[in-house]
Amino acid sequence: MNLNQQIDHLSTFLQRHERVLVLTGAGLSTASGIPDYRDKDGVRRGRSPIQGPDFRKSEAVRRRYWARSMAGYPTLAGAAPNAGHHALAALERAGRIHGIITQNVDGLHTAAGSRKLIELHGNIHGVLCLDCRAVHPRAEIQDWLAQANPSLVPTGPAGEVVPEARPDGDAEVELDEFQDFQLPTCAACGGVLQPDVIFFGDNIPPQRTADALQWADEADAVLVVGSSLMVFSGYRFAKLAAQSNKPIAAINLGKTRADDLIGLKVEASAVEILPRLL
Repeated sequence: MNLNQQIDHLSTFLQRHERVLVLTGAGLSTASGIPDYRDKDGVRRGRSPIQGPDFRKSEAVRRRYWARSMAGYPTLAGAAPNAGHHALAALERAGRIHGIITQNVDGLHTAAGSRKLIELHGNIHGVLCLDCRAVHPRAEIQDWLAQANPSLVPTGPAGEVVPEARPDGDAEVELDEFQDFQLPTCAACGGVLQPDVIFFGDNIPPQRTADALQWADEADAVLVVGSSLMVFSGYRFAKLAAQSNKPIAAINLGKTRADDLIGLKVEASAVEILPRLL
């Protein structure tokens, strides 16, 4: 089956099912300049992610996170929705998809105009105080970090601090020389700040999980876009669909954890395929 035939089958898939639940992952945002977590075989790139319990109990771990986040955040802050994000928003407006559950934390679905959306793992553009629960704009924290740690301000092509960004706003930065890094604190109470995202080792908030599971129950089909589904929080929706005999389609470059459950798979970039479904 050639690509045009696959797109025809995907279009028929959307027409046949009135309540298609779309599940998106990092592969959707690569065309916006945000790197993917995994290669085509589903193997994670880069160093191991920070664990939530470690972040909260260790100042050294928090220093490591915020120094890397300071370097990596500008990539996410400067990213704009691509044609794939805009196509999904248009499909929602046309009533051709039931809703979007995204594993991404980049906020690009909202920027593109998607409204029926669950950000499963949170949003990197917010920062939560673990003491008073105040939420601060990440851009304000970035300004504070830059003033407090001027030697680490990303300086662009002519400068020396140009780390490799990661899809969660982190970056590949060695910290041996950064032990004097100044940590941000809550402007309201002086408490410990954490990005308003779900770290590895942490649980998705119960209400968010309940809402996502309700959407999965209401759906009559699932479309996976740009996700390897290697993380269980995403894979579970494919598994639930299969258990209920709901058809699953996917647009993804490379292997997914649910390949044996997917009835129609298009191995191409989402930015190439999604606009053609309009």
